[in-house]
Amino acid sequence: MSLTLQFPAIHVDEIFKRLAAELDAGITIVTPNRRLALALKNQFDTYQISQKKVVWDSADVLPFSAWITRFYSDALYTEQITAAPTLLTSDQTQVLWETVIRSCNSSQALLAIPKTAKLAQEAWQLAHAWRLFPQLETFPANEDVNIFKEWAQHYQQLTEQACQTDNARLSDCVIKLYQQMPLQNLKTLICYGFDAVTPQQAAFLAEISTTDCEVRIAQPKFHYQPHQGDKLCTTCVDSKEEIHHASIWARARLEANNNARIGIVVPTLEKYRSHITRVFSLVMKPDVTAALPGASRQIKPFNVSLGLLLATYPLVNTIFQIMTLSGKEIDYEQVSLLLRSPFIGGSETEMNKRALLDAQLRKLAEPSITLERLLTLIKHENGDTNCPQLFDQLSRLNKFRQLNLTSEQTPSAFTRNISELLDIIGFPGERGLDSNEYQVLKKWYEVIAAFTLLDSVMPSIQYDQVIPRLRRMAMETLFQPETPEVPIQILGALEADGLEFDHLWVMGLSDEVWPMPPRPNPFLPIELQRQAKLPMSSTAESLAFSQRLTNGWLSCANEVILSYSLQSDEKDAHALKPSALIKSVPKGMLELPVYESHSEQIKQMNMLEICLGDENEQTLAKAHQNNEENKNISGGTAVIKDYAACPFRAFARHRLQIESLVIPHAGLNALERGTLVHEVLAHSWQQLETKNTLDGISFAELDKLLNNAANKAINHIRQYRPTILSGRFATIEKERLVRLAHTWLDEERKRENFTVTEIEKKHTIQIGDLTLNIRLDRVDQLANGSRIIIDYKTKKQSVTSMLGERPDEPQLPLYLLTSEPGAAALAFAQVKTGEIGFTGIAYDGDLLPAVKAFSESRQNTQYDSWEALIAAWQFNLTSLANRFATGDAKVDPKKYPQTCQYCDMQPFCRIHERMSSMPATKNNN
Repeated sequence: MSLTLQFPAIHVDEIFKRLAAELDAGITIVTPNRRLALALKNQFDTYQISQKKVVWDSADVLPFSAWITRFYSDALYTEQITAAPTLLTSDQTQVLWETVIRSCNSSQALLAIPKTAKLAQEAWQLAHAWRLFPQLETFPANEDVNIFKEWAQHYQQLTEQACQTDNARLSDCVIKLYQQMPLQNLKTLICYGFDAVTPQQAAFLAEISTTDCEVRIAQPKFHYQPHQGDKLCTTCVDSKEEIHHASIWARARLEANNNARIGIVVPTLEKYRSHITRVFSLVMKPDVTAALPGASRQIKPFNVSLGLLLATYPLVNTIFQIMTLSGKEIDYEQVSLLLRSPFIGGSETEMNKRALLDAQLRKLAEPSITLERLLTLIKHENGDTNCPQLFDQLSRLNKFRQLNLTSEQTPSAFTRNISELLDIIGFPGERGLDSNEYQVLKKWYEVIAAFTLLDSVMPSIQYDQVIPRLRRMAMETLFQPETPEVPIQILGALEADGLEFDHLWVMGLSDEVWPMPPRPNPFLPIELQRQAKLPMSSTAESLAFSQRLTNGWLSCANEVILSYSLQSDEKDAHALKPSALIKSVPKGMLELPVYESHSEQIKQMNMLEICLGDENEQTLAKAHQNNEENKNISGGTAVIKDYAACPFRAFARHRLQIESLVIPHAGLNALERGTLVHEVLAHSWQQLETKNTLDGISFAELDKLLNNAANKAINHIRQYRPTILSGRFATIEKERLVRLAHTWLDEERKRENFTVTEIEKKHTIQIGDLTLNIRLDRVDQLANGSRIIIDYKTKKQSVTSMLGERPDEPQLPLYLLTSEPGAAALAFAQVKTGEIGFTGIAYDGDLLPAVKAFSESRQNTQYDSWEALIAAWQFNLTSLANRFATGDAKVDPKKYPQTCQYCDMQPFCRIHERMSSMPATKNNN
């Protein structure tokens, strides 16, 4: 069980007086954690300043574990110690536990060996810290406990044979070393901030207290002189409001007193870290321009204690992208990031060209890609000419990979190879690293150095094992770049233990989060953990631990705010209740000031430009100005289609030529499948030409014709995506196309005689003030001379999509008005399995199967006649074209939010900001 220290107490003020007077008298202070050690150092420095001191020696304050390690390191360099076991690093310990688990026959079914090794390490550490091994031998055990005992025995044998120890046994090892070599310069050891210690720590302290070393205990002032200020429990709707209110409260307290010590404690800090950082940044300094590329980095008045995983920093992520690309396959999205990364050579010189190259490669690449395939695609897109430095770096990387990364090597040999990989690619880039990036790189060097030390426990390794091993090491390394001391500290529940503030806000104290749930180790008997009173081993211990932390919060600051959310953050939100541990705190509402956000400040500065003059004159002038532009618009009928959906979408896509990046996909997407169907039918009718030929051809001849057409279509796609349609997949796709074409031609046989007069024919049309280049899928001519315009579709279509002031599918009416004014019918040819047939509008009822005459259709109620329908099309489509031609580019979706659901212009037009108050049922025809 945890033990209370039975040594004489000393007041913190007395500590500072003795430190100030006797810095060379051998006084060392140990704390439970690093943050409390730093806080105590800062308090001592403040005390020295208050005593008018100008220069002083730093106090010897450090965490207990760091002190034990320092003692061990010092012992290695003394004459009294002739032999001491080698201390394993945490990564070496992890490798040994994985080796032990893999070698055990009963572990063969385990899938997640690294995670299992982590839990086994934790059980090993707990068993030593709490002296559980003697009881573990005789205590009733389940299968998990028995297998852990087997692993532990094997692990101990391995380390003893190699004369090695680990952090779990270091304290016991140091006791033996201390008996051989007492610390001559240690006169007083002060344990600061310990409510209780483990039996292992207690044994060590008892041992050194038998010598000339004086052991004393001390606690923060508020433990025996609690702050008596305001205590308040408040509620918020959800966690977002809770974080926002806490940030406003912190800013208000800071503005009232620049020297205030402000704490924000979040028990679930890891979950909300990103959101907290973003909200506090906006509230503390509402200037989003500070986050733009190239902007100078400004010191924020707050610090989030929980660092990020080292592997998540962009610089380290780039290293892993380079390493993975040098292996077998890598996701193209990772390649895309690497191509545009600022941390490789030529990133500044070729920046724009690399971005354009990436946009082109996305159209050709598969979701996963090899380095060889990447080089082939770059060359196909003239990347070797446009981005010569990039192409040269990747080519040299490929050669180096083939020569140096294919054989099994030691970890230290791979470390040298990784260094060469980075040199070849020009890491860390052309521009200089800023302070944070430099610190990240320095931390990466520590990780790679730790990997080098694995030689002693891992004689050899394959390259495809190096990357996941290094990635796990980087993912287990929390890192926070050093920053100047700031007034607002955002902490986890454990990190705030022992710290003192002027103002403290603790958030997220619902009954689902607080008290903390128990976390017993599965490899130690649950009942044994309860008997030993291991922290967090049972509900009772978790409750007691959480209660102690809560009491500490209520006494460590003049103002304490406790808060919780009324509802959870899940999609199916449910009501939350306050933790039972805070029910005694008085409830109330906080009065918070109102701070304008950066966007609100911009809106208040908004100035309208008023143009005087005749509106028609301005419109005509604009049309004249755009006259030449309107003759060179690309996009064909999509210009009108996009304008009908939203004027701004058409402006962005066809005036500004903005297009979204293609997401590489496996197999064929809907567009490519539709293109294949179009091409098969186009090739087929180029051979057949007439209905008579279709009726007279035998099944075998038609099947051969369709197979040839399918081959041509597949070969066309292979020109730019050679790896997609190959092997068995190509055969299956070809069979699908032939089968679908047969089914469609059976539908065509139901028609009267016709001749296909145009197939994929290009036309230049004039609609209003707009000139467009279009391509008609097909035009048929019947025996009586009537002509029918046909557009192939591989999804279900509706006649209503062609109608209205803003039609969803305007291409067929456009073809009729500009290219085939005498056409008797317009039809979508639905070429989709299970939905084969024509959908359209026809003047007469016998022109196409299942297409009624206009006089019998539902459209007859909306338009008086066929001529009236054509006149409506002429008016509506001309109006759309003219509005586009004159530069009308309002953000005006036809039906919000449906029209915007899959639109890729949302970040550009910021539709959700504009339409936040618009009803969801808005419909502009």
